[in-house]
Amino acid sequence: MHARLIAVGDRMPAWVTAGCDEYAKRLQHELPLELVEISTKGRGQREPARAIADEGLAMLAAIPKGAHVVALDGRGKPWSSEELAQQLQRWRMQGTDLAFLVGGPDGLAPAVLERAHQRWSLGPLTLPHPLVRVVLAEQLYRAVSLLGNHPYHRG
Repeated sequence: MHARLIAVGDRMPAWVTAGCDEYAKRLQHELPLELVEISTKGRGQREPARAIADEGLAMLAAIPKGAHVVALDGRGKPWSSEELAQQLQRWRMQGTDLAFLVGGPDGLAPAVLERAHQRWSLGPLTLPHPLVRVVLAEQLYRAVSLLGNHPYHRG
């Protein structure tokens, strides 16, 4: 099973890239994580609704065939780290790859939300989208650690 993090935005700060790379390295044996960035080039020249729709089409095209799709959405269901680990165990039993979708500053396109099998909220806080990437990667690593009885999670 592989995971793909499909996120709107490119040219991230070095700390975002370093954080995602660190957790992807830790996950490489248990849940290989690939980052796919959706470019925002030319976003300022388009109406926000058109930009969201265009980004949504690019996100949908980046979803691996047959993948279980999870949209990161503030209106989604919040999961504790332990609940995420249980979700991961269920996803493993399905035997399909995973795709996690993170929108840009204006959120996810309606077509993307419709395509998602699940919507996951990281909680009531509003987080910058670059930080969501790092939190997502860390939580996936924590879930893998919980399932493997690794001492990383001491909660």
